[in-house]
Amino acid sequence: MIELIKSWYRAKFSDPNSVTLLLMLLALAALLYFFGTFIIPVLVAIVIAYLLDWPVTRLQRVVPSRQMATNLVMLIFVGVMLALMFGIVPVLWAQTSNLVQEAPTMIEEGKYYLLHLPDNYPNLITAEQVQNLVGAVETKLFEFGQQVVSASLTSIKDVVAWLIYLVLVPLLVFFMLKDKSQLTAGLLQLVPKERRLINQVWEEMDHQIMNYIRGKVFEITIVGISSFVAFTVLDLRYAALLGTLVGFSVLIPFIGAAVVTLPVAAVALFQFGLAPEFWTVLAVYGVIQALDGNVLVPLLFSEAVDLNPVYIIVAVLFFGGLWGFWGVFFAIPLASLVKALLNAWSTQHQEYLASEAE
Repeated sequence: MIELIKSWYRAKFSDPNSVTLLLMLLALAALLYFFGTFIIPVLVAIVIAYLLDWPVTRLQRVVPSRQMATNLVMLIFVGVMLALMFGIVPVLWAQTSNLVQEAPTMIEEGKYYLLHLPDNYPNLITAEQVQNLVGAVETKLFEFGQQVVSASLTSIKDVVAWLIYLVLVPLLVFFMLKDKSQLTAGLLQLVPKERRLINQVWEEMDHQIMNYIRGKVFEITIVGISSFVAFTVLDLRYAALLGTLVGFSVLIPFIGAAVVTLPVAAVALFQFGLAPEFWTVLAVYGVIQALDGNVLVPLLFSEAVDLNPVYIIVAVLFFGGLWGFWGVFFAIPLASLVKALLNAWSTQHQEYLASEAE
């Protein structure tokens, strides 16, 4: 057993490049674990910088300098963000407020429908089962309401932090884009010279991360707008809010679509009942989800995602549990990183076996 461990250690860590890669991973993990909440603005800025680096690089070909390209792209980006903030956010807030006010009525109608299920289907369900189900749902709703109130009270103190982020993040993005070469050179000076495996992992991940972030933004936009247009044509209430929820649901592969189905179905049921319009809304929503999963995702992420769905779900659950929203957002890139690391160490192991054979 000891010899087996020694052989494994020599195969994986006899090369200084392997030790450098391991130490780098441990340092990054410790940084995120102990100081993750303090560097959130930096992480957000890195995400946005990855998203905007592509247009800056393309625009740099037709303008005199990278700084001018950065200025133009940042002006467009800030303009779009302001337009969204003052144009769409008030609509979403109004629809959310109206939905919250109507939620008790919707819950009561749902409760009434459940309580009458034994009368309509006496062979399938009993009154006792319905009472237990209603009690469990009411308990969960009460707990959820308490969590919402508690979160809203504790989040008041974070308003100042968010205002600071609104200033810091655009500044960080601007300097990351403008001084990309200098920042990259400075980071390379901090990395030891034995960084062959680090370079191998970085080259494999850099392109994937950029494609993933850009593709995810496009997917959110396309799915959200398509859902909003479909719900508006079908005259479904809260079309903007539900379309936004459907758009952001793609952040959580497989799970997000299932969760967002509940509010879409609840609003449609409350508005139309079990009429044909209700089933039409569900059918159209199902078509949107099918097109997203079978057409849009392969088109946008063909180069960024090469993972089994089981690994993706495990990554979402694991990294989401560690880092919340950002863990979910980066679940697929982080899973790809784990895959790249395993590939790097596997390559190192094969090289070791070849050297032993010689």
